[in-house]
Amino acid sequence: MHRPIRNILALALFAACSSHAVAASQAGPFKVISQLPLGGTGGWDYLSFDEQHRHLFVTRGDRVEVVDVDQHKRIGTIPGTQGVHGVALDPSAHRGYTSNGQSASVTVFDLDTLAVVATIKGTGEKPDAIAYDAASKHVFTFNGKGKSFSVIDPASNTVIATVPLSGKPEFAVTDGAGHIYVNNEDTAELIKIDTATNKVAGSWKLGSCESPSGLAIDRKHHRLFSVCDNKQMVVSDAETGKVVASVAIGEGPDAVVLDDATGMVYSSNGESGTITAVHQDDADHYTVAATIPTQPSARTLALDAKLHRLYLSAATLAGPAQEGHHPAIKPDSFTVLTVGAP
Repeated sequence: MHRPIRNILALALFAACSSHAVAASQAGPFKVISQLPLGGTGGWDYLSFDEQHRHLFVTRGDRVEVVDVDQHKRIGTIPGTQGVHGVALDPSAHRGYTSNGQSASVTVFDLDTLAVVATIKGTGEKPDAIAYDAASKHVFTFNGKGKSFSVIDPASNTVIATVPLSGKPEFAVTDGAGHIYVNNEDTAELIKIDTATNKVAGSWKLGSCESPSGLAIDRKHHRLFSVCDNKQMVVSDAETGKVVASVAIGEGPDAVVLDDATGMVYSSNGESGTITAVHQDDADHYTVAATIPTQPSARTLALDAKLHRLYLSAATLAGPAQEGHHPAIKPDSFTVLTVGAP
């Protein structure tokens, strides 16, 4: 992702129903109930959550820090991940994969021991988003500068294909049935990829969306949620590409997740320092249930479906960004926060 200054926040969520009033009450109120300072230097980007081990993976520039959310402490580090953006998980094989933007490589590690087991070189330039596709049993990196996606066969730990795209890919999700969807930031389109052939199967405009980044999927209703720089979340039909809804959200979004059990969609808005909680009334209708204060720069998030919590990352900024550079942050300001109902 392209906006890597963040703090980790866990937001306790509640069950939702079709009533807007009930949905709003169940999205808050919230407050910070604990914090875990991680400190250290380095940028950061995507968050990933391992439900089986209850581990949160926090990308930190040249490493990935691992937090046990139940013990509320850092328990390990995945080293040697220069320019890391994201972490993909394959629970069936007990493997994790990091996208290392500076070295055009992927680090493979063991989900049980956190030990590095391999480094795969030769992806497209500056791999950013990364996803594991269970249908093909392949790992896909989405290469920002290369404007392409690369396909990795975990059986041999090799790149078996790199395919050009029409613009810069952002976040990607799988439908579990042989397709990956990815936002095209340059053209404000959704791209559909057939993971059996590694070919682009379709490309759809996202209405009035500008610079889409975060993407989530509702596999039950075949809906995709793209968050856009112009303060809207666009909902698309995953089968036809038709835009079925547009919802107002906060400023500077970079991630979105769906809690299937509650029917709540959450957009993290880094510039506003908020999360927009959106209730899914039905597949094509959505209602803003609450605006939850977080912290400026908290743009990305991960969902803990068991406890209905969200984890976000942010940092205290030391000043405005210089042209072509990320904003400076105050030393040791990176902290794990837990935000929940009092």
